[in-house]
Amino acid sequence: MDSSFTTNRRNLLKMAGAGLGALSIPGLLAAKTGDGFIDLRASKTPRKLAGEKHPASDLWLYNGSSPGPEIRVIQGETVRVRFTNELDDPTSIHWHGIRIANAMDGVSGLTQEVVKPGETFEYIFEVPDAGTFWYHAHNKSWEQVARGLYGSLIVDEPSPLVDRRNDLTLVIDDWRLDNDGTFHSASLGGLGDWSHAGRLGNWLTVNGVSQPTFKLTKGETYRIRLINAANARILQIDPSAIGAKVIGYDGFLFDGPRDTNGKVLAVTPAQRVDLLLTPDDASIRKLNDVGDFALQELSGQEALSMALFEFIEPEIEVRKNTSLLLHQNAITKPDLASAKKVSLVMEGGAMGRMGRMMHQGRMMERSDIERTRQMWAFNGVANLGDEPLFRTKVGETIMLSTNNQTGWPHGIHLHGHHFQIIEHNGKALEHTDWRDTFTINRDETVKIAFVADNPGKWLLHCHMLEHAAAGMNTWFEVA
Repeated sequence: MDSSFTTNRRNLLKMAGAGLGALSIPGLLAAKTGDGFIDLRASKTPRKLAGEKHPASDLWLYNGSSPGPEIRVIQGETVRVRFTNELDDPTSIHWHGIRIANAMDGVSGLTQEVVKPGETFEYIFEVPDAGTFWYHAHNKSWEQVARGLYGSLIVDEPSPLVDRRNDLTLVIDDWRLDNDGTFHSASLGGLGDWSHAGRLGNWLTVNGVSQPTFKLTKGETYRIRLINAANARILQIDPSAIGAKVIGYDGFLFDGPRDTNGKVLAVTPAQRVDLLLTPDDASIRKLNDVGDFALQELSGQEALSMALFEFIEPEIEVRKNTSLLLHQNAITKPDLASAKKVSLVMEGGAMGRMGRMMHQGRMMERSDIERTRQMWAFNGVANLGDEPLFRTKVGETIMLSTNNQTGWPHGIHLHGHHFQIIEHNGKALEHTDWRDTFTINRDETVKIAFVADNPGKWLLHCHMLEHAAAGMNTWFEVA
């Protein structure tokens, strides 16, 4: 990447200052056709990312919207999506976090063939869990997600936690823009990104715009669903800075709200966090004493406001929700005593330990790395091997111990299942919450456990999408 663009990154981040209007949900809600299907089309769409004064970028979007239309259903429903590929490149759709039938998981080359240009594919699947999920391209994800192919998938509980108008989805992305404010397509696939932290952007959007403003009625309770759709950026947020409490991760709610008390949460690419917020006069005054009422991103040297909140007086007296009951999804807990133990060692990348790596059945030499672009490995194998990481039978508990011997953090995503984090660096955790993605920093060991109760061939990979493309991909089989 040239130095002029690097210098301009700081300016572009500061440009994210003028809010572009009040929003409450992503721009589009998916509508069903007469036969019960949702029509979803991937196409090239011009879109201005940095404001009206800047040229439009040729993005790749679902139904011309950034993010794509929000798909919203009730727990237990069957989702029917008729997907048409209007791009010049093959693609597929992964329904992230859904414990889905294997043939519908959307992983091209493993669970389905790619959807070629001009072709249509019908996704039909049941949603067993309520929660915050999302969908995104799963062929050349490092490019297609970066260009905008993603959207939210919200599964409502039979009895919603809050009123629909108080249920806010915030899809967060960081785009890499050029000096003129257009999408920096020339840097896609750069080896520096692939071997380091991944593709980090310089322009944050929430629901496709910079710093949107959300109008909140004082005294009412709001559910705020955060989705990290970035290729590689680990978002750092402090919910307590806006008086919010955390009620769930990755679609599964806790047994009660938790106060972070100033602790910064790391939200890895693909992860979701649900917050609960009830603004009242006292909390607003307290927060205004220390700064603007804004949800900030804290991973940089300076805090960056991602979304702003404006308060309005209630038209009628607000009755507070005093009996808050968080919905629990039905899922089988792992039997640790009888668990099948599996080890996963992460190697490679810049400034990391790189031993001998197998790729496509042969041992790689140093000279092969630039040619194959494979520079990360799981257990010495770069990208999908002929043999799975492990095979298991339906109903068996798997205990997976992952050790990060690289120089970078990673977000590891398990397809088709949710798991519990059992240990972090040898210490048991206070809360064994359900996740589909976990963060692991350099020199750390994370141990997870889950019941392999979903038959099929499932992907396990780093969701820093450049890392996955460059080798951090494996699979397992539930027979």
